[in-house]
This record gives sequence, structure tokens and C-alpha cells, in this order.
Amino acid sequence: MLDIIGKRNYFFALSIILILAGVVAAFVNGVKLDIQFQGGTIIQMQVNDSNVDTQKAQDVVKKAIGKETNAQHSQTIDAENAGKKIDLLVLNIGSEDTLTGDEVNKVVEAIRSEFNVKPDSEVSVKSVAPFIGKEIMENGLKAVIWASILIILYIWWRFSTISGLSAGVMALVALFHDAAMVTAAYIIFQIPLNELYIATILTILGYSINDTIVIYDRIRENTKLMKKVPIGELVNKSINQSLTRSINTSVAIFISIATVYVFSAKNNIGTMKDFALPMMIGTISGCYSTIFIAGPLWVMWKEHQAKKKIAAKHAA
Repeated sequence: MLDIIGKRNYFFALSIILILAGVVAAFVNGVKLDIQFQGGTIIQMQVNDSNVDTQKAQDVVKKAIGKETNAQHSQTIDAENAGKKIDLLVLNIGSEDTLTGDEVNKVVEAIRSEFNVKPDSEVSVKSVAPFIGKEIMENGLKAVIWASILIILYIWWRFSTISGLSAGVMALVALFHDAAMVTAAYIIFQIPLNELYIATILTILGYSINDTIVIYDRIRENTKLMKKVPIGELVNKSINQSLTRSINTSVAIFISIATVYVFSAKNNIGTMKDFALPMMIGTISGCYSTIFIAGPLWVMWKEHQAKKKIAAKHAA
């Protein structure tokens, strides 16, 4: 049986190191905001190359108008041509102001001169005002906050027999750990934050809290069966009893998401790849925090409360 509670400081230290790596990367590389959060212009055009060089496209745009862009390759189905796949080059040019008509023309002309673009292909241009991007970000953060509040209330109610409020708070700390890990992945791999970032965070929170609740259920059951067992030993045994289930579930989820990542990388689908990579890391983090963070933190809180009661008795 693994001594998870006894070696909890090692697990806490590993989490702190990984989160600090994300903080350092934020200072070194900065935090990239996609157009949905920052505002800017999206230019989309059809290309005749399924392996379009997105890095070259970013350099071409930078040279043409002096602005950074996030270039992605995507595919769609041509319903009018027997379901033939159409390759698209999507340029997300984030800026405080949307591009002028002259700047759009410069970008389109530069791309057409450097890439195999159909002369008669339609160019789609969409603009997102900065205040709209800010509103989207704020609404996304509100969704995360409300989800966190509801999670605490639910665990408080469901696990009232084992100090539900403290269990909910420690579960929330573990969820913040997962959110920090996912954010660190976005920063380290320089993936722009967009609406998929919020979707990834909420998905990982849902998966992680479900796994944590399973362990809390086992703790509650063992509390009735092992009333004289110290809290640390009880929680350690409960986690070990749920360990195989947690790992198997995480492996199954990870394999599914890894398959999506491999498919998107092979077909050069940037949007899917940028979603799958943080999800893979979030899945690992969710399993890790469930086993090594939530339970051990709750034990520390319970032991702290017990010491305070003993100190109060001695003082009386």
C-alpha cells in the first residue's frame, strides 16, 4: 500500500515546481491571447496545399503589416463537390484595433504571392472588437467561479458527515491546481488563450471533481467501519482502495484524447491540436490532484483542527 499521506510533502513540492515553471514561462514568453479575448481580425482563405506552412504564413503577415498573427490550417467539406475536403488557411490577427481595409488587402496579396491560393477563392474577413473579447473573457471566468461555488456547496451537502465544508474547500484547492496546470501548458507551449481554454478548464474541473467525489465516498464509508483508525491512515487506505479505478479511468480518457491529438497533428488541424494537448495534460493533472492533493490536504486540515482542540483543552 502506498504511503500517500506520509509522503504528501513530496507530492506538494512537485506540484509547486510545475506551477512555478508555468509562472516563469509567463514572464519569459508572455501570455498569448487569441483574437476571441484580445480582439482583432480573422482572415480565412482557401489554399491548394494540405501541408501549408503556418509558421511561414505568420512571418509573411508580420512582414506585410508588422503585426503578430496565429496562423492555423483547417479543413472543411465541400457539400457541392461530392464531399471533397477543402483546405483553409486561417489567420487570427490579434490587435487593439481591427485591421483596416488596406491592411486586409496587404495581407491577402502577401499570402497569395507566397502560397498556392486559388485566384478565384473567396476571402472571409471577420472582426472582433476589443471590448467584445474582454466581455467573452470575463464571462468565461464567471462561469469558472460559479462552477467552483456550486462544487463547494454540493460537496458540503453530500459529505456533511465528514466535515463537508472543509472537504469541499480542499477539493476546490485541487481544482485550482488543475486549472493552474492547464494554464501552464498553454503558456509553456505558447498556445493562445481563447474560448477553448475556458472549455478545457471546465471539462477538466468536471472530470477531476468526479474522481475526487469517488474517493470522498470511500472515506465516508470507511469512517463508519474504522472509527478508531487515525484520520491519516483512514484516508490513505481509502485512496489506495480507489487508486486502480482512478488510474484506469484516467488512462482511458488520456488514450482517447491522445488519439484526437495524433489525428489533428497528422492532418495539421491546429484548432483540434491546441485543444487536445492541454486536455491531455489536464487529464494527468486531474488524476494526480485527486490522489495526491485533495485527500492529503484534507488530512492536514483535520489534523490541524484536532491539535487546536487539544490545545484548547489544555488551556482550559
